[in-house]
Amino acid sequence: MTLSPLSALSPLDGRYAGRMAALRPLLSELGLMHRRVQVEVEWFIALTDAGFSELKPLAEASRGFLRSLVLRFNETDARAIKDIEKTTNHDVKAVEYWLKSKFKGHADLEAAAEFVHFACTSEDINNTSHALMLKSAREQVLLPAVDGVIERLRTMAHALAEVPMLSRTHGQTASPTTVGKEVANVVARLVKARDTIAGVALLAKMNGAVGNYNAHLAAYPAFDWEAFSRKVVEQRLGLAFNPFTIQIEPHDYMAELFDAVTRCNTILIDWSRDVWGYISLGYFKQRLKEGEVGSSTMPHKVNPIDFENAEGNFGLANALLAHLSQKLPVSRWQRDLTDSTVLRNMGVAIGYAVLGLDSLARGLDKLEINRQALAADLDEAWEVMAEAIQTVMRRFGLPEPYEQLKKFTRGQPMTRELMQGFIAALALPDAEKTRLLAMTPASYTGLAAALARRA
Repeated sequence: MTLSPLSALSPLDGRYAGRMAALRPLLSELGLMHRRVQVEVEWFIALTDAGFSELKPLAEASRGFLRSLVLRFNETDARAIKDIEKTTNHDVKAVEYWLKSKFKGHADLEAAAEFVHFACTSEDINNTSHALMLKSAREQVLLPAVDGVIERLRTMAHALAEVPMLSRTHGQTASPTTVGKEVANVVARLVKARDTIAGVALLAKMNGAVGNYNAHLAAYPAFDWEAFSRKVVEQRLGLAFNPFTIQIEPHDYMAELFDAVTRCNTILIDWSRDVWGYISLGYFKQRLKEGEVGSSTMPHKVNPIDFENAEGNFGLANALLAHLSQKLPVSRWQRDLTDSTVLRNMGVAIGYAVLGLDSLARGLDKLEINRQALAADLDEAWEVMAEAIQTVMRRFGLPEPYEQLKKFTRGQPMTRELMQGFIAALALPDAEKTRLLAMTPASYTGLAAALARRA
């Protein structure tokens, strides 16, 4: 069977392949190879600049050539590395051999070829590569997708700041709010979650087989390898240096990052379910798309499929991210290989999160407010005014205000006339009575509009 979107096991490479185009070059095996080449090149160039008597600084042409291998790395290069791996049965060693093969015809590079991968364990290359992969995926795909959803929601919050809506605590009618304020709540939560994702420092190490620079010092015992390694990690690769590791970087930062993404996804699951409910109540309508079918048998259906798709994919992402977060920081003694195969699924976990964000954005772009449905719900829920009335009664010392309103409203059908008749009979100052009589469920929204505009 030919591998195609129809035969792919993962829907990320099948049904949703087109929506993963931006992420695929960054978190695929090709993306991992690309970063391995980048790390090997930068480590090698740094070594030639270290002042060792056996190594001369490279000519600018040779530096440019090496960095062009990174800049222009493509699928053909990746296939060539995979061909070498068939012999080595070791993916990092295959990168080393491929890079050395590119030195032919460059005398200064050929003379220094044995300093490729010098004193490195495979994990020196892998951990830095994984950090670079996550850095690019976070900056280029994940955060822009989160930002896109935040901006859509912020626009909604402002536009609908004053549109009143019946709250439904415990699924029952409750004190009114505005549509914009409920959206603003989500914006505030997402902004914090987004900043947490962006703020996780991406750590890396280049300190040898068990984190002690053993081989490095065997070759050059007087050289400050820790300072050199820090410089490569921080200045040449743009990552944060971790000085204390076993063979692997412990992956605690990965757990922190994946937990942060999980929290963001959880907020959006919450929102997806709420919007689904609001659509069900008729508070939102969805713009029709020509030719689209809602149900194979019920022609009238316009289903909230984007929000359902988002909820499902955020859930899948969270399940994978939770496993990554819990498994990766655990390694037997100085090294075991259980992290290696798990790390290859970073792209799958982040991919489902990105797919969820894309589905949510599509759904938000289709939403239209249904003011008539919102107004009708409010006008049939005069019982919610009981809170306002009993609170004013408390202020003016009327007897048992809560108990009176409980007896009057609980389990009883309530209308404007009944509620205003209750207010009219109260022993309140005329000004307060007039103010209460002027209130409606639609006007009883507190600071909701102001809060929404602040989002």
